[in-house]
Amino acid sequence: MAESVSALLSLLDIETLDVDLYRGEAPKTDVQRVFGGHVAAQALVAAVRTVDHDRPVHSLHAYFLRPGNPRHPIIYATDRIRDGRSFTTRRVVATQQGKAIFHLSASFQIAEPGPEHADPMPDVPGPEDLQTLKATLAGWGVDWEPPFPEWSSIDLRYVRMPNEVAAERSDHLQLWFRSLDPVPDTPHLHVCVLTYMSDLSLLGTTVSRHGDFPGQDRFRMASLDHAMWFHRPFRADEWLLYDMRSPSAGSARGLALGQIFTASGALVATVVQEGLTRPNARAT
Repeated sequence: MAESVSALLSLLDIETLDVDLYRGEAPKTDVQRVFGGHVAAQALVAAVRTVDHDRPVHSLHAYFLRPGNPRHPIIYATDRIRDGRSFTTRRVVATQQGKAIFHLSASFQIAEPGPEHADPMPDVPGPEDLQTLKATLAGWGVDWEPPFPEWSSIDLRYVRMPNEVAAERSDHLQLWFRSLDPVPDTPHLHVCVLTYMSDLSLLGTTVSRHGDFPGQDRFRMASLDHAMWFHRPFRADEWLLYDMRSPSAGSARGLALGQIFTASGALVATVVQEGLTRPNARAT
């Protein structure tokens, strides 16, 4: 993950190699694989580059095929599947060293009127009433660095910490987040930044009902697929509530569902992710 908002925006400014062909760089990191939100966001940028600005993205569906290697650039090949009167469809395949690591399909639509309804936002404390993650960890005697240097581009505040949720064997995790610095007034950038951030903590809800949380090493966890629907305009540099739960787990796979709300209560995005939740033999 990027160490600052400017670094994140630089990562999203992928290089054009040829018509519908792009190259994205990975940030310097000590982790063994590329953060899933990173490759999803860059792939969405590759799709956006081929679509008229009057057609914002309304959904994406993606599969993580292989772990990305942060020591190599990622090549994004975009296929212009369809350009209709109302909808546009794009497919993006991300490769490293000749092998596909990620596949994304995205759909774009012109603005149209229609019926409106949405789930209400849960009643939770506001972000101003919650500690930053850095302050919470400091209260436990944990330094912000080196455990979490790559989260420093995001102001993230848990309503209840993942270990507390897991201790109650609950799958209901909530957090507020926003980019720490302003994002330019380009609508697709806010969508791509949210796509980047949407991979945070979601998969952890699939094991918290079993008394576990990421970092405990009881399970081998990895994202398998990721889907998002964008319902209404928003800004990624303003507070957003991520309300997450896991409706099902089985066959070494866990399903997680997230809803994202603005501070004013508008439901702006829905996220669904399935991930590997394979028991780790070393932890048994």
